[in-house]
Amino acid sequence: MAANWTPDSWQTHEARQLPDYDDKAALAAAEAELGHYPPLVFAGEARALTEDLARVSAGEGFLLQGGDCAESFAEFHPDNIRDTFRVILQMAVILTFSSKLPIVKLGRMAGQFAKPRSANLEAQDGRELPSYRGDIVNDIAFDDGARRPDPNRMIRAYSQSAATLNLLRAFSQGGYANLAQVHRWTLDFMGRSPWAAQYQQLADRIGEALDFMAACGISPETVPQLKGTSFYTSHEALLLPYEQALTRRDSLTGDWYGLSAHFLWIGDRTRFEGSSHVEYLRGIGNPIGMKCGPSLEPDALLRLLDTLNPGRVPGRMTLITRYGHDKIEAHLPKLVRAVKREGHPVVWSCDPMHGNVVKAANGYKTRPFDRILAEVRGFFAVHRAEGTHGGGIHCEMTGQNVTECTGGASAVTEQSLADRYHTHCDPRLNADQSIELAFLLAEMLNQEMRERQAEAA
Repeated sequence: MAANWTPDSWQTHEARQLPDYDDKAALAAAEAELGHYPPLVFAGEARALTEDLARVSAGEGFLLQGGDCAESFAEFHPDNIRDTFRVILQMAVILTFSSKLPIVKLGRMAGQFAKPRSANLEAQDGRELPSYRGDIVNDIAFDDGARRPDPNRMIRAYSQSAATLNLLRAFSQGGYANLAQVHRWTLDFMGRSPWAAQYQQLADRIGEALDFMAACGISPETVPQLKGTSFYTSHEALLLPYEQALTRRDSLTGDWYGLSAHFLWIGDRTRFEGSSHVEYLRGIGNPIGMKCGPSLEPDALLRLLDTLNPGRVPGRMTLITRYGHDKIEAHLPKLVRAVKREGHPVVWSCDPMHGNVVKAANGYKTRPFDRILAEVRGFFAVHRAEGTHGGGIHCEMTGQNVTECTGGASAVTEQSLADRYHTHCDPRLNADQSIELAFLLAEMLNQEMRERQAEAA
């Protein structure tokens, strides 16, 4: 257990990106109500994820983390949950089959409601109102009542997260994730994509392998791993009153866990030394992540790692790099070298989304697919050069047929962005682009594996 830590010790540190609730009594009531609710996940599940991530940090696996930029109350629907889960399954199958590595599946789901903002106020038509900070805090509609932070939204976010988790557990363990269904996971609107055709070829090969295994007496009935999968949830631990209310002491170990999700991370805007968010995450037993951007220097990173993982527990820390396609190869090597030199066991994961946002001529925020791929290529190139394992991908994506990121085989153009631009915050990859990314990731991961094998020989 962390020294001199309690679930509320973050309150004595510098807090950024938290809303200013004007009704403190309502906030206290919401926190108390949440404090009596059951945890959303269990400490044993968080420990299992730490073990899975320890294998990734040792170069024996790969982390696939994906899901919504920001979940919303308005778009809450079982079909949306199913379709995003389905695309993550497809991506995982592609990566597993190609790399022969186990894939840790981690959704940005069942809790990704809060969003950091670059400014506290937003101006429209000469009026200023509090910025939209995600549905767990306020509403995206630009009027006084909607933008007022409402602590009761935490209760609604909890309920939606619980329902989402219930469905995800059913999908992952109730037969939907059965490998024998691999042909049926393809979304209808992907039928014209060249990557959909390549996926079908891969599915055929998996089907043939399963038929051979069945003839040998190995089937989903005899090997349960073939008909289910482990699926974990994650979100940015941004709204600390919500996180504190769902922090519980594990009855088996006596350690504290943040039980709003299996995995929590600190964002680029809140990972400074002495921050409330660092203080909160240092005390929980969950595996945790930290975003690493261009402003982070090696010495500061090492101090943060000593604070967040003083015992150097493998699988505890995931470093999520977010630079932009034109900065990653200049900035990432010095962090990789410092962490390698000091012997910190970390999972290195690439977020190629947040550093590549541009504004299209028609005013829409977008992310060009070629820039996303360029950052991923740069990420793997750095790790090959440094002799470390590029161990993960962190992307904002959806199973919906959206047009939010330009490019890819689906050829989304700036002109077509308006066709199906549904995000509440940042642009997401659609299913077609996500599958394309998975195939290209598999190529890069295979190249890393080949080079490691050649060096070992």
